Amino acid sequence: MQKSGYIWINGKFVHWNEAIVPIQTHTLHYGLGIFEGIRCYKTHKGPGIFRLTEHLNRFYKSAQISGIEVPFKQHELHKAIIETIKINKLEECYIRPLAFVGAGRMGLNPIGLPIHVALMVWPWGAYLGEDGIKNGVRTMISSYAKQLGHPQLAKAKITGGYVNSQMAKMEAVRQGFDEAIMLDPHGNIAEGSGENIFVIHKGQITTPTKNYILEGITRDTVITLAKKRGWAVTEKDFKKEFLFSADEIFFTGTAAEVTPIREIDRNKIGDGKPGPVTKTLQQDYQNVVYNKGDNFSEWLTFPNLI
Repeated sequence: MQKSGYIWINGKFVHWNEAIVPIQTHTLHYGLGIFEGIRCYKTHKGPGIFRLTEHLNRFYKSAQISGIEVPFKQHELHKAIIETIKINKLEECYIRPLAFVGAGRMGLNPIGLPIHVALMVWPWGAYLGEDGIKNGVRTMISSYAKQLGHPQLAKAKITGGYVNSQMAKMEAVRQGFDEAIMLDPHGNIAEGSGENIFVIHKGQITTPTKNYILEGITRDTVITLAKKRGWAVTEKDFKKEFLFSADEIFFTGTAAEVTPIREIDRNKIGDGKPGPVTKTLQQDYQNVVYNKGDNFSEWLTFPNLI
């Protein structure tokens, strides 16, 4: 992880190495916290934050679902993110808002404990590697399924909700794969450990329903871009067998962007290379986030112009 100069925490900037929390911090023990992942791209207009409003909307939705009362208004965090990018003088970065329960007492009840908010920004390249972006990644069907106590929890980015995802990721890496594909509690394909998934079969684009997945902002972006091209996207439940007959498959996510999948469980997908639909949507996505053209320019927030 490449360090930046400053982290914003509870309304103040502190040096990166000085942004520390007590070991008694409640979230460290019990996992109740919320976060977001946002990207800022280097464009001809300067740094451009992609879909900042939508990400902050989801951050506050996560807060509502989890019962966390964020002590800052949404417009205050919006401004703080812009200031954090500026003070760190970054042209391109990943942005991590985090709200967590502070110290005060032990036990499962966090009510009444302080809520802290931090913003980190740092340079972060391709999450699944530059080769993965270009040539596709190797994946496996994980033995770890999505485990949700309540369907609403799938809609929130809760820190403790990513334990199964971490287990799936580690399982995949230890077996020589790049990423995991997880099933939902009913045995349907859900998503990657940190990505949504799309399947192209005989020209038809399909993605899992929203029942057991995080409603990804990149997922929504890609669906919008596909529809702009006149390509329908079907949302439905399907089993893992549907993947093995696919012509193309790809992941989407803020970190992963649009990453082709070339292999699942050592079975080649299509001809083992990124297919035409994947490459087209990948290029459309890059054009939007880098502000190449006027399409969807409203999705970008430019700190240098504010």
